[in-house]
Amino acid sequence: MYVGRFIVVAPDRAAYRVSSRSFPNRQVIERDEALTVAPTPDAPETDNPYISYNCLRTTEGGEFAVIGNGTQVDPITEKLDLGYPARDALVEPLLALDYEKDDYDTPRIAGVVGDEESYIGIVRRDALLVHAVEEPTLVATYEKDRPEATDLEATDPGAMAQELYERDLEHPVCAAAVARTDDGFETGFYNGE
Repeated sequence: MYVGRFIVVAPDRAAYRVSSRSFPNRQVIERDEALTVAPTPDAPETDNPYISYNCLRTTEGGEFAVIGNGTQVDPITEKLDLGYPARDALVEPLLALDYEKDDYDTPRIAGVVGDEESYIGIVRRDALLVHAVEEPTLVATYEKDRPEATDLEATDPGAMAQELYERDLEHPVCAAAVARTDDGFETGFYNGE
């Protein structure tokens, strides 16, 4: 089954996988205190604005981590840094940016992991859904486009990224993950190596 990009958010951790039929030449890299989805060195040139973006950031104070499939990750993080409640910081950019205006009306998905509360959200052409997370919850851009309970066995970020990458869903490209620790957040990624 092809579900496109998807995230899994749990109360204390989250992971994101890029799945793509159209642009498989991408990888997760560390850049400027964020994890960024970027073209691989051998990727063909494109002017598609949805190919490269920060997929994972943490707030300056280390209270929250934000994960998602596009440019919404940055304004969500910025709103959290300004002191917005986690739910509001997630909802406002999803609503403002709306779904991607590409050939597929690709939904935007995002999650926030916090010390006391975590949320998962999606904005589609026909709906904006945001759910508080009490167990691992998945939402994808296609097919599984409503938050639903799922498994997430790994707790180490690198292992979580690999677990999502290896999930039995079509066209894996790369994955990123984050976990809350006693000292803040730890991140990891897996590019299918």
